[in-house]
Amino acid sequence: MKLKRGFGLLVLLMLLVFAAACSSDDASSEGTEDETETGETTDGSEEEATSGEPIKIGVLASLSGALESYGKQTKQGFELGIEYATDGTNEIEGRPIEVVYADTETDPKVARQKAIGLLEDDKVDFLVGSSSSGDTLAVLPLAEEYKKIMVVEPAVADSITGKDWNKYVFRTARNSSQDAVAGAAAIAKDGVKIATLAPDYSFGRDGVAAFTKAAKDLGAEIVHEEYADPTATDFTANIQKIIQSEPDYLFVIWAGANSPWNQISDMKLQEKGIKISTGAPDIAALSTMKELVGMEGFTVYYHTLPDNEINDWLVEKHQEKYDAVPDLFTPGGMSAALSITEALKKTGGKVDADELITTMEGMSFETPKGTMTFREEDHQALQSLYKIRLEEQEGVDYPVPVLERVLTPEETAPPIQN
Repeated sequence: MKLKRGFGLLVLLMLLVFAAACSSDDASSEGTEDETETGETTDGSEEEATSGEPIKIGVLASLSGALESYGKQTKQGFELGIEYATDGTNEIEGRPIEVVYADTETDPKVARQKAIGLLEDDKVDFLVGSSSSGDTLAVLPLAEEYKKIMVVEPAVADSITGKDWNKYVFRTARNSSQDAVAGAAAIAKDGVKIATLAPDYSFGRDGVAAFTKAAKDLGAEIVHEEYADPTATDFTANIQKIIQSEPDYLFVIWAGANSPWNQISDMKLQEKGIKISTGAPDIAALSTMKELVGMEGFTVYYHTLPDNEINDWLVEKHQEKYDAVPDLFTPGGMSAALSITEALKKTGGKVDADELITTMEGMSFETPKGTMTFREEDHQALQSLYKIRLEEQEGVDYPVPVLERVLTPEETAPPIQN
């Protein structure tokens, strides 16, 4: 009797163990399904986890101060770039795009503080910016520290993709060396004597260094380098030194509202036999260059120069939205947006920095200036620039940049300096 009772208990225990095992298997199966839905486990979970979550982009720009016009152009171009890339949905791979703008006030300390705020408080996935090379150089280390992609636009200092570069930095803006190749191509040749004028900070000094090398390679002689306070309003002493050096050309590198053009005109350099050359600036600055009609130079962009569908769309939309044509740095803002959206399309909306770096290195993408390509070695975007002549045009109250020829991405490719 005891044997039967013992056998019965053993069978009961076995049934209980089997039932518990089945229950555990079912629960495990249910848990796996739940986790798959929330994206916490299983292959492809990251895509499911991020689906519907916003992609946040922090844009640093000079929205006040000396470079305010440049910052606003970048902002407008970036907004239009997102609109173009998403067909107006403001979504990539099912993820809404949120853009947070921060005013650097053209102050490197402020730029760094604002960037930290974007990274820590707003939790942005990308940084973009900024209008000033000084601001940008202050922020570059943060991209590496926080492991976030930073797309540099429109700052041009060579050191950004040179000695101060890190692998998280990509630049859609052209750099000083690209400007230099274009500027030298316009005026430099054997026996030509050239003086330079530039602001006394990284943008100006890097630009002059790059121009000097390119001009000397073409046989020109640099007879004087003049650097002015970037906040100056009186350039008399600077220009007098240039006149004393007796150059054939004065090549000017400048950015900001306090430009030297009026004083260059007032001091009658051209009547003294000194021809002026520069990169044709934004429309506001072109309005101060009426005395320079006939000048040979280059430009980053003027809305009539590129011949492609994206630029046509940009000109039409910008005119419709702002009742004005896009200006010098508007297409750069758009190009920065297009580079990010193109990369996100390729990663399926994933924002992992390592995957983005692999995706973006060597990536080509279409912009208002045509095809750009991020060079693998330093992440500098290779791009077209334009050799131009300033001419009068009926109905336009400033000298208009007229195309002489497109300088190709291969032709303007800068040296690798990182």
